Amino acid sequence: MSSPDFNLLLTLDAVLTEGNVARAARRLRLSPSAMSRALARLRETTGDPLLVRAGRGLVPTPRAAELRDRVAQLVPDVEAVLRPSTAPDLRLVSRRFTLRTSEGFVENFGPALLRRAAEEAPGIRLSFVQKPDKDSAPLRDGSVDLETGVVAGTTGPEVRTRSLFADRFVGVVRMGHPITDGEITAARYAAGSHISVSRRGFAKGIIDEALNPLKLERDIVTSVGGFATALALARASDLIATVPERHTGCLRDGMHTFTLPMPTPEITVSMMWHPRMHADPVHRWLREVMVEVCATAA
Repeated sequence: MSSPDFNLLLTLDAVLTEGNVARAARRLRLSPSAMSRALARLRETTGDPLLVRAGRGLVPTPRAAELRDRVAQLVPDVEAVLRPSTAPDLRLVSRRFTLRTSEGFVENFGPALLRRAAEEAPGIRLSFVQKPDKDSAPLRDGSVDLETGVVAGTTGPEVRTRSLFADRFVGVVRMGHPITDGEITAARYAAGSHISVSRRGFAKGIIDEALNPLKLERDIVTSVGGFATALALARASDLIATVPERHTGCLRDGMHTFTLPMPTPEITVSMMWHPRMHADPVHRWLREVMVEVCATAA
Protein backbone atom coordinates (compact mmCIF):
# COMPACT_ATOMS: atom_id res chain seq x y z
CA MET A 1 0.00 0.00 0.00
CA SER A 2 1.44 3.39 -0.99
CA SER A 3 1.93 6.10 1.61
CA PRO A 4 -0.90 8.66 1.77
CA ASP A 5 -0.33 12.09 0.29
CA PHE A 6 -1.15 14.45 3.12
CA ASN A 7 -1.31 17.38 0.70
CA LEU A 8 -4.63 15.92 -0.37
CA LEU A 9 -6.00 16.85 3.07
CA LEU A 10 -5.55 20.53 2.22
CA THR A 11 -7.33 20.04 -1.09
CA LEU A 12 -10.16 18.09 0.53
CA ASP A 13 -10.57 20.74 3.25
CA ALA A 14 -10.78 23.54 0.66
CA VAL A 15 -13.26 21.64 -1.53
CA LEU A 16 -15.54 20.72 1.39
CA THR A 17 -15.37 24.17 2.96
CA GLU A 18 -16.00 26.11 -0.25
CA GLY A 19 -18.41 23.62 -1.88
CA ASN A 20 -17.14 25.01 -5.16
CA VAL A 21 -14.17 23.80 -7.18
CA ALA A 22 -13.26 27.22 -8.60
CA ARG A 23 -13.31 28.91 -5.19
CA ALA A 24 -11.30 26.01 -3.72
CA ALA A 25 -8.71 26.48 -6.49
CA ARG A 26 -8.40 30.20 -5.69
CA ARG A 27 -8.05 29.46 -1.99
CA LEU A 28 -5.23 26.99 -2.71
CA ARG A 29 -3.75 29.22 -5.44
CA LEU A 30 -4.02 26.42 -7.99
CA SER A 31 -4.77 26.70 -11.68
CA PRO A 32 -8.07 25.14 -12.90
CA SER A 33 -6.20 22.24 -14.49
CA ALA A 34 -4.12 21.60 -11.33
CA MET A 35 -7.29 21.72 -9.25
CA SER A 36 -9.00 19.30 -11.60
CA ARG A 37 -6.12 16.85 -11.28
CA ALA A 38 -6.11 17.20 -7.47
CA LEU A 39 -9.85 16.57 -7.29
CA ALA A 40 -9.48 13.50 -9.52
CA ARG A 41 -6.79 12.14 -7.17
CA LEU A 42 -9.03 12.83 -4.18
CA ARG A 43 -11.92 10.93 -5.75
CA GLU A 44 -9.62 8.04 -6.62
CA THR A 45 -8.10 7.96 -3.12
CA THR A 46 -11.39 8.17 -1.21
CA GLY A 47 -13.36 6.07 -3.67
CA ASP A 48 -16.14 8.68 -3.65
CA PRO A 49 -17.10 11.52 -6.03
CA LEU A 50 -17.28 13.89 -3.00
CA LEU A 51 -19.08 16.67 -4.91
CA VAL A 52 -21.82 15.98 -7.49
CA ARG A 53 -23.71 18.34 -9.69
CA ALA A 54 -27.19 19.42 -8.64
CA GLY A 55 -28.63 21.94 -11.06
CA ARG A 56 -26.06 24.70 -11.52
CA GLY A 57 -24.16 23.92 -8.34
CA LEU A 58 -22.40 21.09 -6.58
CA VAL A 59 -23.55 19.28 -3.48
CA PRO A 60 -21.53 17.03 -1.15
CA THR A 61 -22.10 13.31 -1.10
CA PRO A 62 -22.92 11.63 2.23
CA ARG A 63 -19.25 10.57 2.45
CA ALA A 64 -18.12 14.18 1.92
CA ALA A 65 -20.56 15.45 4.56
CA GLU A 66 -19.22 12.80 6.98
CA LEU A 67 -15.62 13.90 6.35
CA ARG A 68 -16.17 17.68 6.52
CA ASP A 69 -15.88 18.15 10.30
CA ARG A 70 -13.09 15.61 10.70
CA VAL A 71 -10.97 17.19 7.95
CA ALA A 72 -11.63 20.68 9.32
CA GLN A 73 -10.00 19.57 12.59
CA LEU A 74 -7.22 17.50 11.03
CA VAL A 75 -5.80 20.27 8.86
CA PRO A 76 -5.11 22.73 11.73
CA ASP A 77 -3.60 19.88 13.75
CA VAL A 78 -1.24 18.92 10.92
CA GLU A 79 -0.29 22.57 10.37
CA ALA A 80 0.43 22.95 14.09
CA VAL A 81 2.74 19.93 14.02
CA LEU A 82 4.74 21.37 11.12
CA ARG A 83 4.80 24.94 12.40
CA PRO A 84 7.85 26.13 14.41
CA SER A 85 7.18 25.92 18.14
CA THR A 86 6.10 29.14 19.79
CA ALA A 87 6.82 30.32 23.30
CA PRO A 88 4.32 28.63 25.62
CA ASP A 89 2.56 30.28 28.52
CA LEU A 90 5.00 29.22 31.24
CA ARG A 91 2.35 29.59 33.94
CA LEU A 92 0.41 26.75 32.30
CA VAL A 93 3.36 24.42 31.68
CA SER A 94 3.65 21.29 33.82
CA ARG A 95 7.02 19.54 33.44
CA ARG A 96 9.88 18.12 35.47
CA PHE A 97 13.53 18.72 34.65
CA THR A 98 16.43 16.74 36.08
CA LEU A 99 19.67 18.65 36.63
CA ARG A 100 22.91 16.78 37.28
CA THR A 101 25.30 18.95 39.25
CA SER A 102 27.40 19.18 42.40
CA GLU A 103 26.09 19.79 45.91
CA GLY A 104 27.94 23.09 46.00
CA PHE A 105 26.19 24.31 42.88
CA VAL A 106 22.80 23.42 44.34
CA GLU A 107 23.54 25.16 47.64
CA ASN A 108 24.77 28.32 45.93
CA PHE A 109 22.43 28.63 42.97
CA GLY A 110 19.56 26.21 43.71
CA PRO A 111 17.48 28.58 45.87
CA ALA A 112 17.50 31.33 43.22
CA LEU A 113 16.64 28.81 40.49
CA LEU A 114 13.71 27.48 42.49
CA ARG A 115 12.46 30.99 43.22
CA ARG A 116 12.53 31.92 39.53
CA ALA A 117 10.68 28.73 38.62
CA ALA A 118 8.02 29.38 41.27
CA GLU A 119 7.53 32.96 40.05
CA GLU A 120 7.52 32.35 36.29
CA ALA A 121 6.54 28.71 35.81
CA PRO A 122 4.89 27.30 38.95
CA GLY A 123 4.11 23.99 37.24
CA ILE A 124 7.78 23.23 36.55
CA ARG A 125 9.66 21.02 38.99
CA LEU A 126 13.45 20.86 39.24
CA SER A 127 15.13 17.70 40.49
CA PHE A 128 18.84 17.86 41.37
CA VAL A 129 20.90 14.67 41.20
CA GLN A 130 24.54 14.14 42.09
CA LYS A 131 27.25 14.13 39.47
CA PRO A 132 29.63 11.24 40.17
CA ASP A 133 31.48 11.51 36.85
CA LYS A 134 31.69 13.41 33.53
CA ASP A 135 30.02 10.71 31.44
CA SER A 136 27.60 12.21 28.88
CA ALA A 137 25.41 9.08 28.76
CA PRO A 138 22.68 10.51 31.07
CA LEU A 139 22.25 13.49 28.73
CA ARG A 140 22.23 11.16 25.74
CA ASP A 141 19.63 8.74 27.14
CA GLY A 142 17.39 11.51 28.50
CA SER A 143 17.64 10.64 32.19
CA VAL A 144 19.24 14.08 32.72
CA ASP A 145 17.99 17.27 31.03
CA LEU A 146 20.77 19.67 31.98
CA GLU A 147 24.19 19.34 33.55
CA THR A 148 26.72 21.76 35.02
CA GLY A 149 30.46 21.43 35.36
CA VAL A 150 33.78 21.91 33.62
CA VAL A 151 33.71 20.69 30.02
CA ALA A 152 36.20 17.84 29.70
CA GLY A 153 37.63 15.66 26.99
CA THR A 154 35.16 12.95 27.97
CA THR A 155 32.17 15.18 27.20
CA GLY A 156 30.32 13.80 24.16
CA PRO A 157 31.14 15.73 20.96
CA GLU A 158 27.45 16.25 20.19
CA VAL A 159 26.69 17.84 23.58
CA ARG A 160 25.80 21.55 23.49
CA THR A 161 27.55 23.80 26.03
CA ARG A 162 27.29 27.36 27.30
CA SER A 163 29.54 29.07 29.86
CA LEU A 164 27.94 30.07 33.15
CA PHE A 165 30.80 31.70 35.04
CA ALA A 166 34.55 31.74 35.53
CA ASP A 167 35.91 30.63 38.88
CA ARG A 168 39.22 30.58 40.69
CA PHE A 169 40.61 28.40 43.45
CA VAL A 170 40.98 29.74 47.00
CA GLY A 171 42.28 28.27 50.23
CA VAL A 172 39.85 27.70 53.09
CA VAL A 173 40.49 26.89 56.76
CA ARG A 174 38.60 27.05 60.02
CA MET A 175 38.51 30.32 61.91
CA GLY A 176 41.58 30.60 64.13
CA HIS A 177 43.66 28.22 62.02
CA PRO A 178 47.43 28.76 62.62
CA ILE A 179 48.02 29.63 58.95
CA THR A 180 45.92 32.79 59.33
CA ASP A 181 48.44 34.23 61.80
CA GLY A 182 50.79 36.12 59.49
CA GLU A 183 51.40 36.26 55.75
CA ILE A 184 50.33 33.15 53.85
CA THR A 185 53.27 32.41 51.61
CA ALA A 186 53.52 29.58 49.10
CA ALA A 187 55.93 27.78 51.43
CA ARG A 188 53.58 28.07 54.45
CA TYR A 189 50.63 27.00 52.33
CA ALA A 190 52.43 23.93 50.96
CA ALA A 191 53.70 22.95 54.41
CA GLY A 192 50.18 22.67 55.83
CA SER A 193 48.08 19.50 55.93
CA HIS A 194 45.87 19.36 52.86
CA ILE A 195 42.69 17.78 51.56
CA SER A 196 42.74 16.74 47.91
CA VAL A 197 39.46 16.77 45.99
CA SER A 198 39.06 14.23 43.20
CA ARG A 199 36.02 12.26 42.08
CA ARG A 200 38.34 9.60 40.69
CA GLY A 201 40.58 9.42 43.73
CA PHE A 202 43.61 11.18 42.26
CA ALA A 203 45.77 12.66 45.02
CA LYS A 204 47.25 15.46 42.90
CA GLY A 205 45.93 17.92 40.36
CA ILE A 206 46.21 21.50 39.08
CA ILE A 207 47.07 22.93 42.52
CA ASP A 208 50.09 20.66 42.73
CA GLU A 209 51.05 21.57 39.17
CA ALA A 210 50.99 25.25 40.19
CA LEU A 211 53.39 24.49 43.07
CA ASN A 212 55.86 22.53 40.92
CA PRO A 213 57.67 25.59 39.46
CA LEU A 214 58.27 26.76 43.04
CA LYS A 215 59.80 23.39 43.98
CA LEU A 216 57.07 22.95 46.56
CA GLU A 217 54.81 19.99 47.29
CA ARG A 218 51.63 19.79 49.36
CA ASP A 219 51.32 17.37 52.25
CA ILE A 220 48.06 15.65 51.24
CA VAL A 221 46.60 13.97 54.30
CA THR A 222 43.36 12.77 52.75
CA SER A 223 41.45 12.72 49.48
CA VAL A 224 37.68 13.20 49.11
CA GLY A 225 35.22 13.13 46.22
CA GLY A 226 33.67 16.60 46.52
CA PHE A 227 34.23 20.18 47.65
CA ALA A 228 31.42 20.08 50.22
CA THR A 229 33.07 17.14 51.98
CA ALA A 230 36.48 18.86 51.88
CA LEU A 231 35.04 21.97 53.51
CA ALA A 232 33.26 19.94 56.18
CA LEU A 233 36.57 18.30 57.11
CA ALA A 234 38.44 21.61 57.09
CA ARG A 235 35.78 23.22 59.28
CA ALA A 236 36.35 20.60 61.99
CA SER A 237 40.16 20.25 61.80
CA ASP A 238 43.42 21.97 60.90
CA LEU A 239 43.29 20.68 57.34
CA ILE A 240 43.41 23.08 54.39
CA ALA A 241 40.79 22.81 51.66
CA THR A 242 41.40 24.32 48.23
CA VAL A 243 38.12 24.90 46.41
CA PRO A 244 36.52 27.02 43.65
CA GLU A 245 35.47 30.37 45.12
CA ARG A 246 32.07 31.04 43.50
CA HIS A 247 31.09 27.39 43.41
CA THR A 248 31.36 27.10 47.21
CA GLY A 249 30.22 30.53 48.41
CA CYS A 250 27.51 29.35 50.82
CA LEU A 251 29.51 26.34 51.94
CA ARG A 252 32.34 28.56 53.22
CA ASP A 253 30.20 30.64 55.59
CA GLY A 254 31.92 31.00 58.95
CA MET A 255 35.32 29.92 57.59
CA HIS A 256 38.45 31.85 56.65
CA THR A 257 39.06 32.15 52.91
CA PHE A 258 42.38 33.33 51.50
CA THR A 259 43.83 33.99 48.06
CA LEU A 260 46.26 31.30 47.00
CA PRO A 261 49.87 32.52 47.19
CA MET A 262 50.72 31.26 43.70
CA PRO A 263 49.01 31.68 40.31
CA THR A 264 46.53 28.98 39.34
CA PRO A 265 44.44 28.68 36.16
CA GLU A 266 40.83 29.83 36.18
CA ILE A 267 38.15 27.25 35.52
CA THR A 268 34.98 27.82 33.51
CA VAL A 269 31.78 26.26 34.79
CA SER A 270 29.37 25.52 31.95
CA MET A 271 25.97 23.97 31.43
CA MET A 272 25.56 21.07 29.04
CA TRP A 273 22.55 19.61 27.24
CA HIS A 274 21.75 17.20 24.44
CA PRO A 275 20.96 18.63 20.97
CA ARG A 276 17.46 17.11 20.97
CA MET A 277 16.52 19.60 23.73
CA HIS A 278 18.09 22.61 22.02
CA ALA A 279 14.95 23.94 20.28
CA ASP A 280 12.53 23.06 23.08
CA PRO A 281 11.14 26.45 24.24
CA VAL A 282 10.71 25.46 27.89
CA HIS A 283 14.19 23.96 28.08
CA ARG A 284 15.49 27.15 26.42
CA TRP A 285 13.76 29.20 29.13
CA LEU A 286 15.45 27.08 31.82
CA ARG A 287 18.86 27.62 30.20
CA GLU A 288 18.35 31.38 30.12
CA VAL A 289 17.31 31.36 33.77
CA MET A 290 20.46 29.40 34.63
CA VAL A 291 22.62 32.01 32.89
CA GLU A 292 20.87 34.89 34.66
CA VAL A 293 20.98 33.27 38.09
CA CYS A 294 24.68 32.46 37.81
CA ALA A 295 25.43 35.99 36.61
CA THR A 296 23.71 37.67 39.53
CA ALA A 297 24.30 35.26 42.44
CA ALA A 298 27.08 36.28 44.78
